[in-house]
Order: sequence, then C-alpha cells, then structure tokens
Amino acid sequence: MNKTSIIVVTYNNLSYTKKCLQSIKRYTEANTYEIIVVDNNSEDGTYNWLKKQKNIRLILNNQNYGYPYACNQGIKIANKNNDILLLNNDIIVTKNWLINLKRCLYSSKMIGAVGSVSNHQENQQGVTFTYDNFSTMQKIATKNNISNPLMWEEKVFLIGYCLLIKRECLNKVGLLDVNYSPGYVDDNDYSIKIALSGYKQYLCHDSFIHHYLGTEFRKDLDSFYKLLNKNREYFWQKWHFKTDNFDILDTYSYPFLSKDKNVLIIGCNIGVSALRIKYLFQANVYGVEEDKAKRKIAKHFLKVYSRLDKVNKKFDYILIGRKLEDVLYPLKYLEELKKYLSYNGKIIGEIENINSINNIDNLLNNNWYFNHFKKNYFTINDLEKLASLANYKDIKIYSWYKTLNDYEKSVIDKLKVIYNTNYEYVSYSFLLRRN
Repeated sequence: MNKTSIIVVTYNNLSYTKKCLQSIKRYTEANTYEIIVVDNNSEDGTYNWLKKQKNIRLILNNQNYGYPYACNQGIKIANKNNDILLLNNDIIVTKNWLINLKRCLYSSKMIGAVGSVSNHQENQQGVTFTYDNFSTMQKIATKNNISNPLMWEEKVFLIGYCLLIKRECLNKVGLLDVNYSPGYVDDNDYSIKIALSGYKQYLCHDSFIHHYLGTEFRKDLDSFYKLLNKNREYFWQKWHFKTDNFDILDTYSYPFLSKDKNVLIIGCNIGVSALRIKYLFQANVYGVEEDKAKRKIAKHFLKVYSRLDKVNKKFDYILIGRKLEDVLYPLKYLEELKKYLSYNGKIIGEIENINSINNIDNLLNNNWYFNHFKKNYFTINDLEKLASLANYKDIKIYSWYKTLNDYEKSVIDKLKVIYNTNYEYVSYSFLLRRN
C-alpha cells in the first residue's frame, strides 16, 4: 500500500482544527501518512497556531481561494507516490479509521476511492448508533472499526468530508473543478469523473469518524443556499442531470424487499438507489432509464435498459417509483408490467393521495399549484379498482401519515359532518402481487 497524504483545508474554526489534527496523530499508525494543511487566510488565530505546529506541511494563502482550489494546492505538493485523503477540518478520527479505508481501497484494482461513515446521514453515509461524549464515541468506534468486506458499500457519490483517493485514480481523473469554489457539489462532480474513468467507489461502514458539520459555509444559511443552488446549476450544465434529484426511491420500498432477489427499478436515474438496494439485500439489480445522460452514468453500476420493452428478464420485484402518476394509460401499464414479473413477483410504487388534506384545503381555497399538474390522480379506491382490473391479487396499500395542525383537524372534522367518512391524509405506497 502507498502512504497517504492527508490534506486538511482550514478557514477559521481553530478549535475544530486542533481536535482534528490531534486525533489524526493519536489514531493513525505512525510513518504511514503525512499531513498537509492549506489555510485560506483564517482570521481567528489559526494562522499563528499552524505556524507553530511540527510534523505538518503548510500552505498559507493570503486570501480565501475556496475549498476545491485549496485541495488542489495540497495535492500538488503531496508526495507523488502517495494516495490522497481529503479531510474536513471539523472531523475527529478514530482507531483503525485509515487502515480500514486502505484495506478496502486496495482490495481491488477497480476501486478508485473510498470514504468513511459518520454521525450524519447525508448521502446515506451515517450510522445508527449515537453517543453523548467523545469518550463513548471512541469506544463505540473501536468496536465498529473492525475490517469487514461485508461492510463495504459501493456508491455512486461519496461526500468529500473524508475521501481517500488511490494515486493511480487521481492521476487519471485529475484535480477538483475550481468552478465550484468556494465549495459544495465539487465532491459530487469528482465522483462522476471517477465513475466515468472506470473506477468504483465504496463507503466503508467499518471506518467511522465524527463530523461536526460546522463549516463556515453553514453559518450564513442564506449565502449557503445561494452557493448551493449556483453550484447545482453549474453541475447540471456540465452533466445534464441534477444533484438534488438523483435518488428517486425513498426508503418506503425497503421494508417490502427480501434478500437475494432480482430487482428491476423503473426510472433508475444514475443508480444511487440501485446500489443501496444491492448492498442492503444482496440483490441482483437492473434498471430502466430513458434519459440518456443519466443512463450514461448508471451503466457503470448496473445493467440498464433504455426502455421497458428492451427488458428480457423476469423479476421478483419491480420498483416503479411514482410512474403511475405519469403514464398515459395506468391500467395498460400495470398489465404490461406483469410480463416481467416472476411467479409471485411484486410491484412496489408510491402514489400521491389526491384526497389528502393538503390537496383538499387548496381546492376549498380556490388554489392549485403547477407542481400538481400530473396526468393521473388517485385515491385509495382508485388504486384498488385499478389493481383489480389488472388482475393483481393480495393488494396492500400502506399509508404514511402526517401530524395535523389545529386548522387541518378542523377542516377534516367539518368534512366528516358532510360525508361521514374518514380520510387518509398523506401519500401512499402500494404493493401489488401477481395472480
């Protein structure tokens, strides 16, 4: 294994930086790494503190060049044989964090980058355990951080708070795109470039680190969201799909799935949900994606068809997302799907309830919004009739409820007086079983 150049970019938040560097030195095997700190003209004493530190390589900028630019500065001065690890300065690392990342990274020539899990769920990179203090956190991390290939999850994207990149992958993919400066979405962009270069990326659930999520970006939320939207727009112009809409399946699907099955995702987007299902259920996952730009990415992770009529297999599960809201003939579509179901195969989809209190209230107040303009609207009765006409059996409709405010409760009480009926108030997902 190569040694590792750990690149930490700083801009203020000195207390975080101190804890980060201290944890690296305490919990990382000696002589396996170098630390490179790039400071973007901090104004809180970070500059003077860093100058006094030993055993780090230091770049002190005279202005804030942003995160991608500073990372590139660190990469350029790193040992040319070293792998590169981009680490936020608001991270506290734990025992075996780096060696477990390296074991995954070098388990296959096809793996180009790996990342750690943290206490935050962004991009589904979080953990289920919690802790009240760092002493407890380190004890839990020690038990968690036992190298285990079954805990390595292939991902489309890895969030850049802790991203270890193999040197040969870095040499092929190149540096971060500085057009995302001062930061955000640059890690999504880099992940796409890694995939298009033929490398895989893995999230290592056996490498846990603590993330404060306390960057300067988030202190001014108005500016933060303006920056985020600007960079998302640049990403769309570059790749022709949106970063805030790449995971089209919510976890509503997961409770109904079983392990070791064949799964087809209609509208698989770029493969985010497919890889999640593959990891959680050891499933064989396929996709249908009509959008050429999305399909170009997804094909690096799974078998993808451009249209449903191109599919030549049968599946235990077909996940259709909210497709029934958009197809021209819902009944015909459900009948067509049966051809691709194995015996006792199931269809799982999510449907917005047109009879929800939100929609009723809008109509009663003479309001309707453009984002409601869909081809098809459904109630529970509609779904039951539709499934029956398509000759499905064992129809199950699962309801997700919202907490009602006092006004919504009053509207519902008045409606009950008129119609003497109960209402379901939020979206439904439904499961249909083949005859």
